[in-house]
Amino acid sequence: MSVVLEIDNQVYTAEDLVPLLTQYQMLPKLAQEILIDKAIAEIKCSEEENNLTYNQFCQQNQLNSEEQVREWLDKQGISRDQLQNLITKRLRIDRYKQETWNDQVDAHFIKRKSQLDRVVYSLIRVEKPEIAQELYFRIKDDENTFSALAMEYSQGSEAQTGGLIGPVEINAPHPKIAQILATCQPGQLVPPTRVGEWIVIVRLENYLSAKLDEPMRQRMLDELFNRWLNQAIEHKVSFLSSPVTP
Repeated sequence: MSVVLEIDNQVYTAEDLVPLLTQYQMLPKLAQEILIDKAIAEIKCSEEENNLTYNQFCQQNQLNSEEQVREWLDKQGISRDQLQNLITKRLRIDRYKQETWNDQVDAHFIKRKSQLDRVVYSLIRVEKPEIAQELYFRIKDDENTFSALAMEYSQGSEAQTGGLIGPVEINAPHPKIAQILATCQPGQLVPPTRVGEWIVIVRLENYLSAKLDEPMRQRMLDELFNRWLNQAIEHKVSFLSSPVTP
């Protein structure tokens, strides 16, 4: 059987590779790439795009001559056509996303918007309810600022920022804190509430509504693509056990 790989003076045949791919959990990644390649097989790049990506690749890898390119190809064990497919893959994937899901972006964004809205909030967390109650009234009665008390009393990393957290997406905090913030108005101070092992005092500082700008549109396309890919892996891929040789 022909040798396809040599590493540190040890040779590997094609028959050796499947058990190794399984051992190093690389089969799922291989299956993913195969599914993507099949999906984008009909997506073509223009000659200008091919030339541009090729020149960028050569610059990034400091390949300044045709000879250096050939040496690189030999070292990687791939052909020039395979190289061209590799370096244009991201562009072709992006085009596939646009062609397949662009008309679904608005609906997907509307469905996801409540989770994409961002908040800025202040947080104090302590272990003892009586301390939390005292701090709450000191803030409410303007005896001390939230920031000063957070720096002195809060027992989490937020103490370093005066209790200020964010902007973060509304579902990033602990689910109970996220639920509290979703029902607050900016500036509203929430009485001490138990969250897990802590007693927390929360104040919503700002609520930033998500907008479907270009970065968000790209994110929605990525989510739709990844959802398709995960479903394809689940329904179209089977990892079969290697046959046992008698």
